[in-house]
Amino acid sequence: MHSTPLTADLIRGALELERTAHGLLPHRLPARARAQCADPQLALVEAQPSGVRLVFRTRATAVELDTLPTKRVYPGVPPRPDGVYDLLVDGRPAGSASLSDGSTLTIDLATGAAEHRLGPVGTVRFTGLPDTVKDVEIWLPHNETTELVALRTDAPVEPVPDRGRRVWLHHGSSLSHGSDAATPTTTWPALAASLGRVELINLGLGGSALLDPFTARALRDTPADLISVKLGINLVNNDLMRLRAFGPAVHGFLDTVREGHPGTPLLVVSPVLCPMHEDTPGPTTMDLTALGEGRVRYRAAGDPAERAGGKLTLEVVREELARIVRERSAEDPALHYLDGRELYGEADYAELPLPDGLHPDTAGHRRIGERFAALAFAAGGPFGDRAA
Repeated sequence: MHSTPLTADLIRGALELERTAHGLLPHRLPARARAQCADPQLALVEAQPSGVRLVFRTRATAVELDTLPTKRVYPGVPPRPDGVYDLLVDGRPAGSASLSDGSTLTIDLATGAAEHRLGPVGTVRFTGLPDTVKDVEIWLPHNETTELVALRTDAPVEPVPDRGRRVWLHHGSSLSHGSDAATPTTTWPALAASLGRVELINLGLGGSALLDPFTARALRDTPADLISVKLGINLVNNDLMRLRAFGPAVHGFLDTVREGHPGTPLLVVSPVLCPMHEDTPGPTTMDLTALGEGRVRYRAAGDPAERAGGKLTLEVVREELARIVRERSAEDPALHYLDGRELYGEADYAELPLPDGLHPDTAGHRRIGERFAALAFAAGGPFGDRAA
């Protein structure tokens, strides 16, 4: 077997690679951004490699990847499934694998206390690949921190040349991160990127799409041909700000992105339908009754009457985002707006309800990804390839 050093030219979708005692840890926010926020939730999710993949060209028929994953454990809640590694060969699904080995991070949902225990490195293997020159992609688990340790193949490996595809940079919440999707290539951004034939950089950060200035600067400083930002639900979840602060914060976020991408197509996407927060403010809390039964479900803890005092609901967020984009687009014709209910609305909720009240399942992700591709990447859409 050939051992190939894990270098940046083989890894896509990460903004930074940290050298650790074991190997390489992909990050989706740069070190300067991480240093500006001590939130453990953000630290957890930005290091989960949603959209990060190894990409290389080879004749190999067998591929082995050593990694050190970190499994999350929540006492009192059914065990989470092991993260999935998806294999693509020349862009087509060619297998999946999982690891039971790895470290554990035990999180007490009641107190937030966390304990990390180091575990063993494991190996995922893919065999029986065609004995031809081909492009191989291994998509890392979207919801499981994964340190890359070693890559082995039975034939030499080289980087894949630039295929001329546009780079789509996306930022959003846990839905964009891929919460409750079964595999990394079935998150809605991964599906939409495949349908749109673009290279994805996914800055979907579970629970952390909070208009943080450091995230806006990360978007500003990342080369991209297309940019989308899906905003609103986490601000309601966290009961983070009132309407007075929300509008100026959105303007500031967009201003920062525009500093680095003055004419790039920029799509602002409002929240998809989430009935519990349509007219009821946050915060979002765990449903303790469901938790006592071993189920994860969420509830809205706010009062609809608080909307009059400036508390945010999804209806308020959509109205404000639509207004801001409408007014800014008079001077910024590359700025666009998409109502998230066009991706997942009332009829979709009736057919594909949110299992935990907040997140779609794999079928929901597929619908949202297909809808986004049809609306955004089609001819005449904000991301339509006008050169095609």
